[in-house]
Amino acid sequence: MHYLSMIFLNIVAPILVLLLIGGILQKKFSLNLKAMSQLITYCFMPAAVLLNLYETAVQLSLIAQVALFILFFIGSQMLISHFIGKWMRLPQPEAAVFKNSVVLINSGNYGIPVAQMIFATQPIGVAIQVIMVIFQNVTTYTYGLYNLISTTKAGKEILKDFFKMPIIYALILGIVLNVLNVSIPQPLYIPLNYVANAFVAIALITLGAQISQIEMRAMFNKVIFISCFTRLIAGPVLALLVIFGLGLDGVVAQSLFIASAFPTSRNSSSLALEYDVESDTAAQTVLFSTIVSCLTVTVVIYMSQILFA
Repeated sequence: MHYLSMIFLNIVAPILVLLLIGGILQKKFSLNLKAMSQLITYCFMPAAVLLNLYETAVQLSLIAQVALFILFFIGSQMLISHFIGKWMRLPQPEAAVFKNSVVLINSGNYGIPVAQMIFATQPIGVAIQVIMVIFQNVTTYTYGLYNLISTTKAGKEILKDFFKMPIIYALILGIVLNVLNVSIPQPLYIPLNYVANAFVAIALITLGAQISQIEMRAMFNKVIFISCFTRLIAGPVLALLVIFGLGLDGVVAQSLFIASAFPTSRNSSSLALEYDVESDTAAQTVLFSTIVSCLTVTVVIYMSQILFA
């Protein structure tokens, strides 16, 4: 119960407040969601990802362990979501959004606060979550982006659109600056930091504005339920199998198990809105999985302490 209240008050409630603000603003001013989506995609998101990668300092040995887990975990989730989409006979745009909702996890503004709460005296637990954020960023703007672009384009057109995205160059630049230990000059770093700090708020306000245009009853459909089940319940079960298979234990296993249970990433909704691919379904899935995760993440935290403490 302690973790349930802490997760809700410190993580879910602030997200819901920003969603509510977005909904109120949309009802009052009829915001231009396409313009806001473009601001996020071409300005706020690249700045946030670049600084996230630039400022992250982690041990190579730890990265190797986490990378091996992620290779099997995310790879298996890609396969499972693909076959479930086939089984449900979803049209390609809905299948793309479904796959993204399962594979792309909210490791940043949800995962890191949870890790800081659980591993307050064990920095390695937080470090693992930071590494998860890096890998999730790479997955989001490669696999996730490809999923959406491929619904309307093929072959060279996909690659052309893919390399038009500034986020790709932000990923590469952030990694290069980090590895080479190059400092960003203050006149550039300060405005970048301002923009990056605004990313979460702008993204969630936009998501709230988008959700406010959707009928609540539309949220209760089979695709969203199966997506949330696969992300919040099947995901941690799959992670357990990978953890046991790799022989991981202790804080590393505990942190990875908890990290596998987080809800669908808000970025899946932002990208769906930008490319106009089933954006309502993407927004509904983010909201529904975030609310339900209050219970499921709490259960996973409890189980992690029994299994790996």
